Amino acid sequence: QVQVVESGGGWVRPGGSLRLSCAASGSDFEIFDMGWYRQVPGKRRELVAVMPSDGTTHYADSVKGRFTVSRENAKKMVFLQMNSLKPEDTATYYCNYYSDFDGSYWGQGTQVTVSS
Repeated sequence: QVQVVESGGGWVRPGGSLRLSCAASGSDFEIFDMGWYRQVPGKRRELVAVMPSDGTTHYADSVKGRFTVSRENAKKMVFLQMNSLKPEDTATYYCNYYSDFDGSYWGQGTQVTVSS
C-alpha cells in the first residue's frame, strides 16, 4: 500500500557532507513516524535517526552532533543531513515509514560510502 523511496547516497571524503531524502506515498494517514536506519554486510540493521509524529528526534549515539533528521509532513518526506562523515558511516541507508493504520514499510536503500 505504501511506497518508500530514498535517494541522495553516494561517495564522499571523510569530513564531508551528504543529504539523504526519502518520500513515502500511498497513504493519507497523517499520524506517522519516519526515520533512517543503516546496515553493512554481515551486521544487523541499526537505527540512525528517527522523527516520530510528535516531532521529537532520536539519534544513535554514534551520529549525535553530526547528523540531523527533519520532516516535511505534507509530502511525507524525511531528510537526513549528514555532516562530518566518517568511514565508519559507510553503509546502506534505509528509510522507514510507520503508522498504526498502514504498518511498517521500508525503502530499497541508498549506498553511502565515506573514504579517502
